[in-house]
Amino acid sequence: MMGEIMLSGRVLRGQRTADGAVCWQIPGMTAVVETPQGRFTADIAGPADGALVLLLHGFPQSRHSWQAQLPALAAAGYRAVAPDQRGYSPGVRPPSTELTAYAIDRLVADALELADASGAAGRRFHLVGHDWGGQVAWCTAARYPERIASLTVLSRPHPAAFLKAYRENSDGQADRSRHHRAFLDPNTATVLLAEGAQRLRKLLADQGVPGEIIELYLSVVGNPAALDAALAWYRATSLATMEVGPIQVPTLYIWGEADSTVGPTAARETASQVSGPYRFETVPAVGHFITNQVPALVNQLLLDHLRTAPPA
Repeated sequence: MMGEIMLSGRVLRGQRTADGAVCWQIPGMTAVVETPQGRFTADIAGPADGALVLLLHGFPQSRHSWQAQLPALAAAGYRAVAPDQRGYSPGVRPPSTELTAYAIDRLVADALELADASGAAGRRFHLVGHDWGGQVAWCTAARYPERIASLTVLSRPHPAAFLKAYRENSDGQADRSRHHRAFLDPNTATVLLAEGAQRLRKLLADQGVPGEIIELYLSVVGNPAALDAALAWYRATSLATMEVGPIQVPTLYIWGEADSTVGPTAARETASQVSGPYRFETVPAVGHFITNQVPALVNQLLLDHLRTAPPA
């Protein structure tokens, strides 16, 4: 035990990991993982000495994306850490106009620093990402394969596969990705949050996200500061121009066949961008928000993948 501090009227208790990092835990609630960039809000489950699984959410979600995965990972002996990422966490929210603070290089650095602060400093860890979190995960694994024990990505194809499909407009990929262009409008947060976040709620509900989970997401991004910071990710990095190399680490890619934002060509072409062991799982009749629609299947596939990967 490292002692206690106060944050927003709550008592946080600090624990030092074996690597000397400090994790501030709100008893019975979420945690605050402190990195050189600030304090990331996170849900944490599992034994402190378990192999780390870092889970990165997408837009417009939050750490709550993984609420069904954390207990399963903990029960299997893993240390599961699901942070609210940069801009989503109040403790790491640079002004949304400072786009360099939301560029992909900074997001990749966040992933590594979060792993270091969660007990895996200098060691390999398992990385899981969905949507934008998947984009960060692909980039992290491509640039730092020596740190990644295994990679799991949901929905988001490998960036090179996406870029090829986008340029060729395979399966109408350019139209499927039109929201990337729309989100460049500086008024987007205002529009999405108008009338009780009616459009944001509809965006999620139309893709099969249950109402109670929508409320959890809105508890994080349902205010102008958080949502505009989340949208800064789109403004800081163009998915149509970013180059990412091949993946060497054991990789699981899960794609829902009813995903309205990612077509089958981009999904299938992802195999050509992975030189290491690769498993591609398609899920019939499931859309973009896979963890919300088939959480038990995600748990099964993820745990199977982790068990077959080399130890972290």
